[in-house]
Order: sequence, then C-alpha cells, then structure tokens
Amino acid sequence: MTLGVSEAQSPEGGLPADHLADTAEAKQIEGRSLGQIAWARLKKDKIAVASAIVILIIIGVAIFAPLIVKINGFPPDQFNKVDANGDPLLNTRDGGIPIGGLWGSGMSSEHWLGVEPQNGRDVFSRLVYGTRVSLLVALGGTIIAIVLGTVIGMVSGYFRGTVDTLLSRLMDIILSFPYLLFVMALTPVIADRGQDLFGIPDNNTLRMGVLMFVLGFFGWAYLARIVRGQVLSLREREFVEAARSLGAGPAYVIFRQILPNLIPTLLVYTTLLIPSYITAEAALSFLGVGIKEPTASWGRMIDDASDWIESNPLYLFFPGTALFITVLAFNLLGDSVRDALDPRAGRS
Repeated sequence: MTLGVSEAQSPEGGLPADHLADTAEAKQIEGRSLGQIAWARLKKDKIAVASAIVILIIIGVAIFAPLIVKINGFPPDQFNKVDANGDPLLNTRDGGIPIGGLWGSGMSSEHWLGVEPQNGRDVFSRLVYGTRVSLLVALGGTIIAIVLGTVIGMVSGYFRGTVDTLLSRLMDIILSFPYLLFVMALTPVIADRGQDLFGIPDNNTLRMGVLMFVLGFFGWAYLARIVRGQVLSLREREFVEAARSLGAGPAYVIFRQILPNLIPTLLVYTTLLIPSYITAEAALSFLGVGIKEPTASWGRMIDDASDWIESNPLYLFFPGTALFITVLAFNLLGDSVRDALDPRAGRS
C-alpha cells in the first residue's frame, strides 16, 4: 500500500519526515534559560557587539599599558626636550609650545600623538596609562557599591520590620549627601594625613584608594533601594515559600534562592555605574582633588590642556575623546544588556 504524504519516511528510512521536522523545531525552543536567551539577543545586537569590542580593547590597553608604552619608547613621566636627531621639541621662546606637527602638537613618527607643552612628555604614553587609572578607580568603586548595595538591600527587603526601617533610613541619609562635594572634601584631608592615619605618605596610590572607597560608599544606596524593592516581591514567591517550608534558613534563602534572581538587575546596574565613576574620577582630577602629578589621568590631562587649547587643541582632543568613547561604550552596552534581559522584549 502506498504511504500518504504525512506518513512518508525520511530518506534514511527512519521516522516520518514530518516527525523529524517537529523534533528539530522542538530542540530549537526547548530548555533555553533566561541567560541563554539574553546571550542570543546580545549576539544579534550590533551595537552591543561593537560596544563590547571597544570595552575589551580599552581593558586590554589598561592591562598591557607597560608593554604598549615600551613599544612607543617614551615613559609617561619622562621629559623630552629634543628628538632622536637632537632637534628641539619645544619652542622655549614661545612658552614651551611643541614645534611642528598638526596644529602645533609635536606629532611625529616618534611621538604619535604629540608631546605636552613645557615639559615634552609623550601624550600617547600618558593617555595609555590614564586608561589604567580611570578603569581601576571606576571598577574599585563599582565593586564596593555593588557588594554593599546588594547585601544591605537584600537584608532590608527580606527581614522587613525594624531592620527594614533602620536600613531604609540609612539609605535616605546616604542619598541626601552630595557625594561629589563630599569626595572633594574628604580626599585631600585623608591623603594629606595618610602618613599619620595609615603610615602611608601622600601619593596617588592612597588617593586612588580613597576615591574608590568614597565613590563606592556613597553609591550603594541607589542600588540598595532597587534590590530592596525586588526582594520584597521575590520573598513572597512560591519557590521561596517552598524553601522556607523545608527548613531553609534566612542566609540560604537570601543567597541561594533570591540572589540568583537579582543577577540581571546587578549586571545592568554595573554596566551603567562604571561609566559614571569614570566620569567622576575625571571630574575630580580636573578639579585638582583626585589624581595628582606626575601620575597620568585623563582628568588631569584635560585640566592641563585647558591652558593650551588655543595653541595646541589636540592636547585636549585626545583625552577628551578617550573619555567620551569609553563612557559611551559602557552606556550603550548597559542599554543593550537591559533590553536583552527584559523578558517582555519582542526579540528572540
């Protein structure tokens, strides 16, 4: 008897072709977690991919800064008065403005992005090392803010009652501080008294640590409020009730049942907090209360370049562009991560 179309077998003589098609389609849609769905969306998002590549390049520059500068051949703190041929790099009669190059920047085959006015330090080398400083301060502050905000927010939302009231009032107090002004007041005091307080002389290592701590300490309250609101909802869900009914303690429920459900929120907040701290570090260094000479910093370079913007505009252009691209890449990636983790998004 001749088989119908629906009963036709596959060329291999196995199961019917329509059954194989249904099985293949089922394999494509079954067992996909939220992380797998989000990863698939991110890979299809060209903006997210481009932003991630830029961020990886920036991180690579920060990690391998000594090797990159070694190829260039000019340490970031080295004063350069003459080039390889012995010709002067700076016009001493005109206030130390670089000689030659595009717009009086001193750009050449030796100094790829030119040299600084007055001292002749290589702009490329200082820009590369400035990447390391900006990322270290931003990442350190972000880690402190994420850890404090997550733990305090979970404890506040889970236990409620008196604990929630006290921690919520603490959040209100922290949020009421203008933290940039507080950083401007604290950083010089702690750095100047570092020898007496910690046995550490006033140097940029101590200043970086102070910036990380103060930025993180005054940044956790925003995240804590977000986490608290989510925990208030999650603690009433069935899987949490089931864990408690089986005898699970608060620590197990908080860190094993609730925390995994907060990962998407924490990822999005992290990608948005890092660029804000990069900008904050640059602003504080620009104002003279952050990183100080001779350590390279984008904010410090922008501050120094503001005095030479008419005679050497490229000196301001390079650190400003690096700061802009870095902050933009993190913000765009944060937006893409948020969209990818949104279960209501219409993309697949």
